[in-house]
Amino acid sequence: MEKTKVLFLCSGNSARSQMAEALLRQKARDAFEVYSAGLEPSGLNPYTVRVLDEVGIDTEYLYSKSLSSFFGKYHFGYLITVCSKAEEKCPIFPGMGMRLHWPFDDPAAFKGSDEETLAFFRLIRDQIDAKIVEWLKSQGIEPAK
Repeated sequence: MEKTKVLFLCSGNSARSQMAEALLRQKARDAFEVYSAGLEPSGLNPYTVRVLDEVGIDTEYLYSKSLSSFFGKYHFGYLITVCSKAEEKCPIFPGMGMRLHWPFDDPAAFKGSDEETLAFFRLIRDQIDAKIVEWLKSQGIEPAK
């Protein structure tokens, strides 16, 4: 049986959508096929890698991808926007199922010292993690620890 595909969408696919992709893969185990993309991919933010590594998530497979690379290739059961820009500018396209909006502040836009920036990335990672756990439970899936 084919797994439901989930696409997390953000403006740059450098932080929030990458974290969401990695966290859902970890928390849902094999329940979903998970992807992320950006409207204007800007490369994977090094702080994203750091905060995911801290919680034991492999980041080797993560890289910044464009939404256009998915057009017409996949049917997504869920398209989840994680920023307001993506929610406003994302087109409706064939192969898109339910659309959800989970807005999070952009950690890549944060200005501060290394420690302050790292702390803000951790905050956003933890907010995304909590939302994923809540959503999985609403789907009847017990999240992995």
